[in-house]
Amino acid sequence: FVSVLTQIVSDEILKPFGRTFIPSSYVKYLESGGSRVMPIRLNLTTAEYEDIFKKINGLIFIGGAADLETSDFAKVAKIFYGLALKANDEGDFFPIWGTCMGMQLLTVLVAGENLLESTTAENVAMPLNLTTEGHSSRMFKDFPDELMKALTQEPLTGNFHRYGITVKTFQENEKLHSFFSMLSTNVAENGAHFVSTIEGKSYPFYGVQWHPEVNRFQWDRKLNFPHSRHAVQLSSLLAEFFVNEGRRSLHQFDNPEEEASSLIYSYTPIYAGNITGYQQLYFF
Repeated sequence: FVSVLTQIVSDEILKPFGRTFIPSSYVKYLESGGSRVMPIRLNLTTAEYEDIFKKINGLIFIGGAADLETSDFAKVAKIFYGLALKANDEGDFFPIWGTCMGMQLLTVLVAGENLLESTTAENVAMPLNLTTEGHSSRMFKDFPDELMKALTQEPLTGNFHRYGITVKTFQENEKLHSFFSMLSTNVAENGAHFVSTIEGKSYPFYGVQWHPEVNRFQWDRKLNFPHSRHAVQLSSLLAEFFVNEGRRSLHQFDNPEEEASSLIYSYTPIYAGNITGYQQLYFF
């Protein structure tokens, strides 16, 4: 089971549907990698989150718009981050993945402060500038040579962000560069060089400033979602990679009834393609 932390609804047009949501693209992405998905609400107690942690095998922080220090999303993420650090330290393997704002949140949790700067790359698909560490990373190590070449030459990564961590900030911040390896960089519209892919050196924590899930599960003629053969392959392999990391976790539910009632299957997504860039959203 990989859990997805629900995101706060910030768009006025979506507020009538619910307070928190998960785009269905993240759910499909994880299911395509062979995982079942459990949504995590933002209004539970710390004790309840500690109980959930013992039952799930991984966690994703998704994109969106929320304060990375004071929002409920950030506060709950911090609880799980602390639990995951402690568990991994004790030999209890537990992976975390952050996409877009989720990656930004990981940098805030590790650095202990918000170091984001303007790195606008709004609605643009780009190749990655892989670093030496990128070529030897866990995340990309099983990629075929053809895809690794395409990753550096073809626009396979969809970017939809205004902020990020600059390469300079990453290299100068002791906490960040000692915790994470920088796997790739990109150049923003304002010329800023930003960190686009990271992985923990000693922890199974991963972050991408771009959106691998859109390559297979989001469609909009106005948005630059990469749908080429290599873009689809990239998305598939990353979903499988993270789910395989989750398979190394030994956490499990106490009984089948609790398990069944916790999964996303009992929720129905709502069509939102006419009012958002997402085809379908789950509301909670």
